[in-house]
Amino acid sequence: MTDSTLSTASPEGARAHARSMGGTVIETMPTVPAAGAADWPAGVEADDRLVAETVGGGNYTTLAVARGTVVEFTDLEGDACVHLALFNAAQTDERLNVADTVKIQWQAYLGAGSMLLSDRGRVLATIVDDSSERHDTFVGTSTKAVNDVRYGDGSAHGASPAGRELLVLGAAKHGLAPRDLPPTVSFFQGVRIADDGSVVFHGSVGAGARVRLRFELPAIVLVANVPHPSDRRAEYVSTPVRIRAWRGEAATLDSPEAVATPEAGRAFANTIDYARTRGL
Repeated sequence: MTDSTLSTASPEGARAHARSMGGTVIETMPTVPAAGAADWPAGVEADDRLVAETVGGGNYTTLAVARGTVVEFTDLEGDACVHLALFNAAQTDERLNVADTVKIQWQAYLGAGSMLLSDRGRVLATIVDDSSERHDTFVGTSTKAVNDVRYGDGSAHGASPAGRELLVLGAAKHGLAPRDLPPTVSFFQGVRIADDGSVVFHGSVGAGARVRLRFELPAIVLVANVPHPSDRRAEYVSTPVRIRAWRGEAATLDSPEAVATPEAGRAFANTIDYARTRGL
């Protein structure tokens, strides 16, 4: 017999039902408060723990982070693919520019020390640790039209959601429209460009790979965890990614990343002057 006190047919029953679910925990959900989650890096104090969330395959999340925040992504099972769009939270018309990220650094393959640059020549984030080195700055994320053909349904709430459809949902939560979305970078599923110019998919290095970003400006971070468009497996394969975010310190002009190259020096100087002018 159904417990009438948990029936949602009345406001009282709905309230009782909702409260009875209060302790439910599943693998892919945020932990609140974040400090109570497991799997924090050594040395991160409880008061500095900001976000603890696991994003399931075919899902998305968003973060709004302060300058200096460190965000770590971990591929838990080896088939995550984090498609990332970034915006300057203090001025959202400034966003990730993948072409400049590649061009200014004279390097198309991201790794530790790489900058993620905006369309104003400023550093939105720096990759400060990377055990994967399987990333992509060429292909971008998946689209509904392509997923409809490949998997049968690329809609945001379908069985095989496309990255762009999920990023559109995430953008809307921050007052951003589809036209505001920039090209994305992706982590954990790598590609290389062959001598003939073709894209060669290299996949992942396996479970446990980690990428750690330090944000040099306050940022809106949109994350879609979906298969890479160049992954030719017939099935929609996408596994969870763990996110941890904690308080840190933004780079200074003397930081290793800022003195690594002349181009980095100019980018960090531009970023730090802007942040000081804005009081960030």
